[in-house]
Amino acid sequence: MTREGGTAGDLAIVLHSHMPYVEGFGTYPFGEEWLFDAAARSYLPVLEVAERLTMTVTPVLADQLEAEGVGDRMLAFLRAHRLGAAERDAASAEPGLRPAALADVEAYGSAIEQLDRNGGSGLRPFQDASDRIELIPSAATHSVMPKLATLAGRRLQVDAGLRSHRRRFGPAAGFWLPECAYAPGVEDVLAERGLAYTCLDLSAREPDGAALAPVSLPGGVAGFTIDWPAVSLVWSEGGYPSDPSFREYHRLSPNGVRLWAIGGHAYDPPRAGERAAEHARSFLQSVRARLERRASQTGRRGLCVFAIDTELLGHWWAEGPLWLGEVLASADDEGVRLLTLSEALDEHECEDRPAAESSWGEGKGLETWDNPRVGDLLWAARRLELRVLEAARGRGEPREPLLRAARELLAVQSSDWAFMDHRSQAGDYPYGRASAHAEAAVGALAGSGPHEPALRNLAPDLSLSPLLEP
Repeated sequence: MTREGGTAGDLAIVLHSHMPYVEGFGTYPFGEEWLFDAAARSYLPVLEVAERLTMTVTPVLADQLEAEGVGDRMLAFLRAHRLGAAERDAASAEPGLRPAALADVEAYGSAIEQLDRNGGSGLRPFQDASDRIELIPSAATHSVMPKLATLAGRRLQVDAGLRSHRRRFGPAAGFWLPECAYAPGVEDVLAERGLAYTCLDLSAREPDGAALAPVSLPGGVAGFTIDWPAVSLVWSEGGYPSDPSFREYHRLSPNGVRLWAIGGHAYDPPRAGERAAEHARSFLQSVRARLERRASQTGRRGLCVFAIDTELLGHWWAEGPLWLGEVLASADDEGVRLLTLSEALDEHECEDRPAAESSWGEGKGLETWDNPRVGDLLWAARRLELRVLEAARGRGEPREPLLRAARELLAVQSSDWAFMDHRSQAGDYPYGRASAHAEAAVGALAGSGPHEPALRNLAPDLSLSPLLEP
């Protein structure tokens, strides 16, 4: 068995931070509240403990966190609607429920203090963490890259994403494909931009254990393959977040505070913290066992890539940041070495395995975004892409209406609208958003519509040059 530094193998934790463009599009139940809650419950507490891991910040998320006025609105919302609600329950709830309310008072108070310290900026904590973690970009608006209509459309998404990341965080070695959506040929756009790696989910197409080594993609791009057995310890119906001791997400007090545990009893914060620490050690032991098994079978050191949405930690799973902090603190003691993806690229040789069309969506294919239920969204986006491309190449010099149309196109291409529509999660909100952005793009090309788009800070670094490349 191969061991280095007393460890059985390597673990690369990848946290994918993303939010569709909701800034300026209302609050409850589907607007800015998403963004504000994700910042307070997930991004800030996760960034407090994050180290030796890789984290994405999608451009569309960074656009919103950087938007003028969003910090003031976020602070006002958290003070009035989150901290205020927890304080009212802490004062009036029956004694057994008060510890849960007091825990929220402390958590929201801490988030507000951090935001105040950073001048209301939800982006600065990511920037300040860049000496402890590796930050990587993604496509401009989280588009499903294989389903875009043209090479120019792919280049526009990648170029805008890289421009966003470079200005805010500096250069990046890797790139997150939204939804891990891959089809042969997608890597060409990454390779031509000098990107060294991305992440893939080939778990439905490879035997167990194959994911513990990266795959070589054409053009020299490395594909870090997600180890789904490790992810399933967290991201599954019976995963750690379902423990009866943890906070129940769906049951709310009249003030909107989560005072109960999944088991139905009053939420006990200390007990939940203990369980989170126990799950962290269980997770590391499971990862170590998989890595030791690979080493004994192949004689080579394995790499477990554990990738989840950042928002699971804290927003959906209240104890998630506690769990993550314990994983990071205990990894060495449990015989697992933590690496960022760039560090893993230097130490793990890619294998020559086939990489087929795949994603981390339902069925591990692309059907979540291309099925009869959402087909009208997909094909409308493709038609609009062709129309914007035709306008760009026909006009020669970029003009303001074309820039507005391109921004609206980027908004239409978001994977979130079809995902929510496919799962019937948000009523007519996703369809309405996609339709409104498409109408705004057509209006911009026709010379009509408002001069300033509703997307006040989407892709502020956008260049139209990718639409003009041969």
